[in-house]
Amino acid sequence: MFEGLGERLQKVIHKARGYGRITEENISDMVKEVRIALLEADVNYKVVKEFTNKVKEKALGEEVANSLKPGEVFVKIVSDELTELLGGESADLNLTGNPAILMLVGLQGSGKTTTIGKLALMLRKKYHKKPMMVACDVYRPAAIDQLKQIGKELDIFVYENGLNNPVETSQDAVRYAKENGYDYVLIDTAGRLHIDDSLMTELKNIKNKVTPQETLLVIDAMMGQDAINVITGFNDAIDLTGVILTKLDGDTRGGVALSARHLTNVPIKFMGTSEKMDGLELFDPSRMAGRILGMGDIVSLVEKATEAIDEKEAENTVKKLQKGKYDLEDFLKQMKQIRKMGPLENLLKLIPGASKMGLNKIQIDPKQISRIEAIILSMTPNERKNPSIIKSSRKTRIAKGSGVSVSEVNKLLEQFENYKKMVKSMMNGNLKLPF
Repeated sequence: MFEGLGERLQKVIHKARGYGRITEENISDMVKEVRIALLEADVNYKVVKEFTNKVKEKALGEEVANSLKPGEVFVKIVSDELTELLGGESADLNLTGNPAILMLVGLQGSGKTTTIGKLALMLRKKYHKKPMMVACDVYRPAAIDQLKQIGKELDIFVYENGLNNPVETSQDAVRYAKENGYDYVLIDTAGRLHIDDSLMTELKNIKNKVTPQETLLVIDAMMGQDAINVITGFNDAIDLTGVILTKLDGDTRGGVALSARHLTNVPIKFMGTSEKMDGLELFDPSRMAGRILGMGDIVSLVEKATEAIDEKEAENTVKKLQKGKYDLEDFLKQMKQIRKMGPLENLLKLIPGASKMGLNKIQIDPKQISRIEAIILSMTPNERKNPSIIKSSRKTRIAKGSGVSVSEVNKLLEQFENYKKMVKSMMNGNLKLPF
């Protein structure tokens, strides 16, 4: 998401940093380029006009005139205004109920049923409490079966009572949750191809009966500016508390995210970043602005690492490296932990300056990582602990066992030795290890 917009804005910023001083003329040129970049990203034209006017007004103010580094000030102004446009601060969920009730609504095809599973998983991981999902989409074929399958995959209970009445089902589910000690009730409501009166009446009735703390609209970011009309339509009818944008990992220009809060006053609370069940992230405006402007998102990177990497394992790894006892068994464990953090190319994009270093263009084939794991798993425990004993005949056996060529086995062994040398060099230089 935002890749094209990010590249355009980063070029403008690079140009701004090269100016010895900022004049009305060069500010006008830069603001013009910012305007074009935003319009090409499908940001609403009214939002673009207001945004660029604010940037220009602030850039020509006294704060820039007195600055020693006017280019840096321009960058800060753009970053601050982007953050404000995206909502200013992240919007937390209201989970005060006992149980807390979250009602998810949306049109068909928005990814609502999958998102409810992602949100339930996130709540369980973050707060270590019991979520329960409720199947209230009684119209779409296989909708209940889909939710049950997600529940089975995540080991999260799905409530359904066999009734063809979503209002009664939601009421029964809340009673069941109270009686059985569930902390969160996530209601999967029916969708439509478009907003209609019967849909809104049903949603209003569910909301009036169960009084959810959160009414969240799940919307496909690839809809473009039509999404603003959808958000407004739902909000006018049932008073939304937030939006979850899905498919931000797809081919989307990002205009919805930059326009939604400003035009509807409904906060974006989460964003779907992959099809996997852990592919849901808190929408943080300042972090998102940093990503767009190529400043990275170290906070998100650290959060992912903290969640995926076992602290004791990491300490043991460092000790082994210090003592020169790091082996392929340790390397395999480390790779598995890093894989838990998500696709590696997505992690590289969170590093500050990723676009300048070309990291945002790197495509990593997950099959290649699987092949490396297969090679190591085809080794005996003794070979993993003592890679130096792996000679010609052993390499042939390992290659056959893992379904790769001998040259790939050689390549892995060479890369492993280089990795150990690099880490040792880092440690001798007193540099902090990246895990």
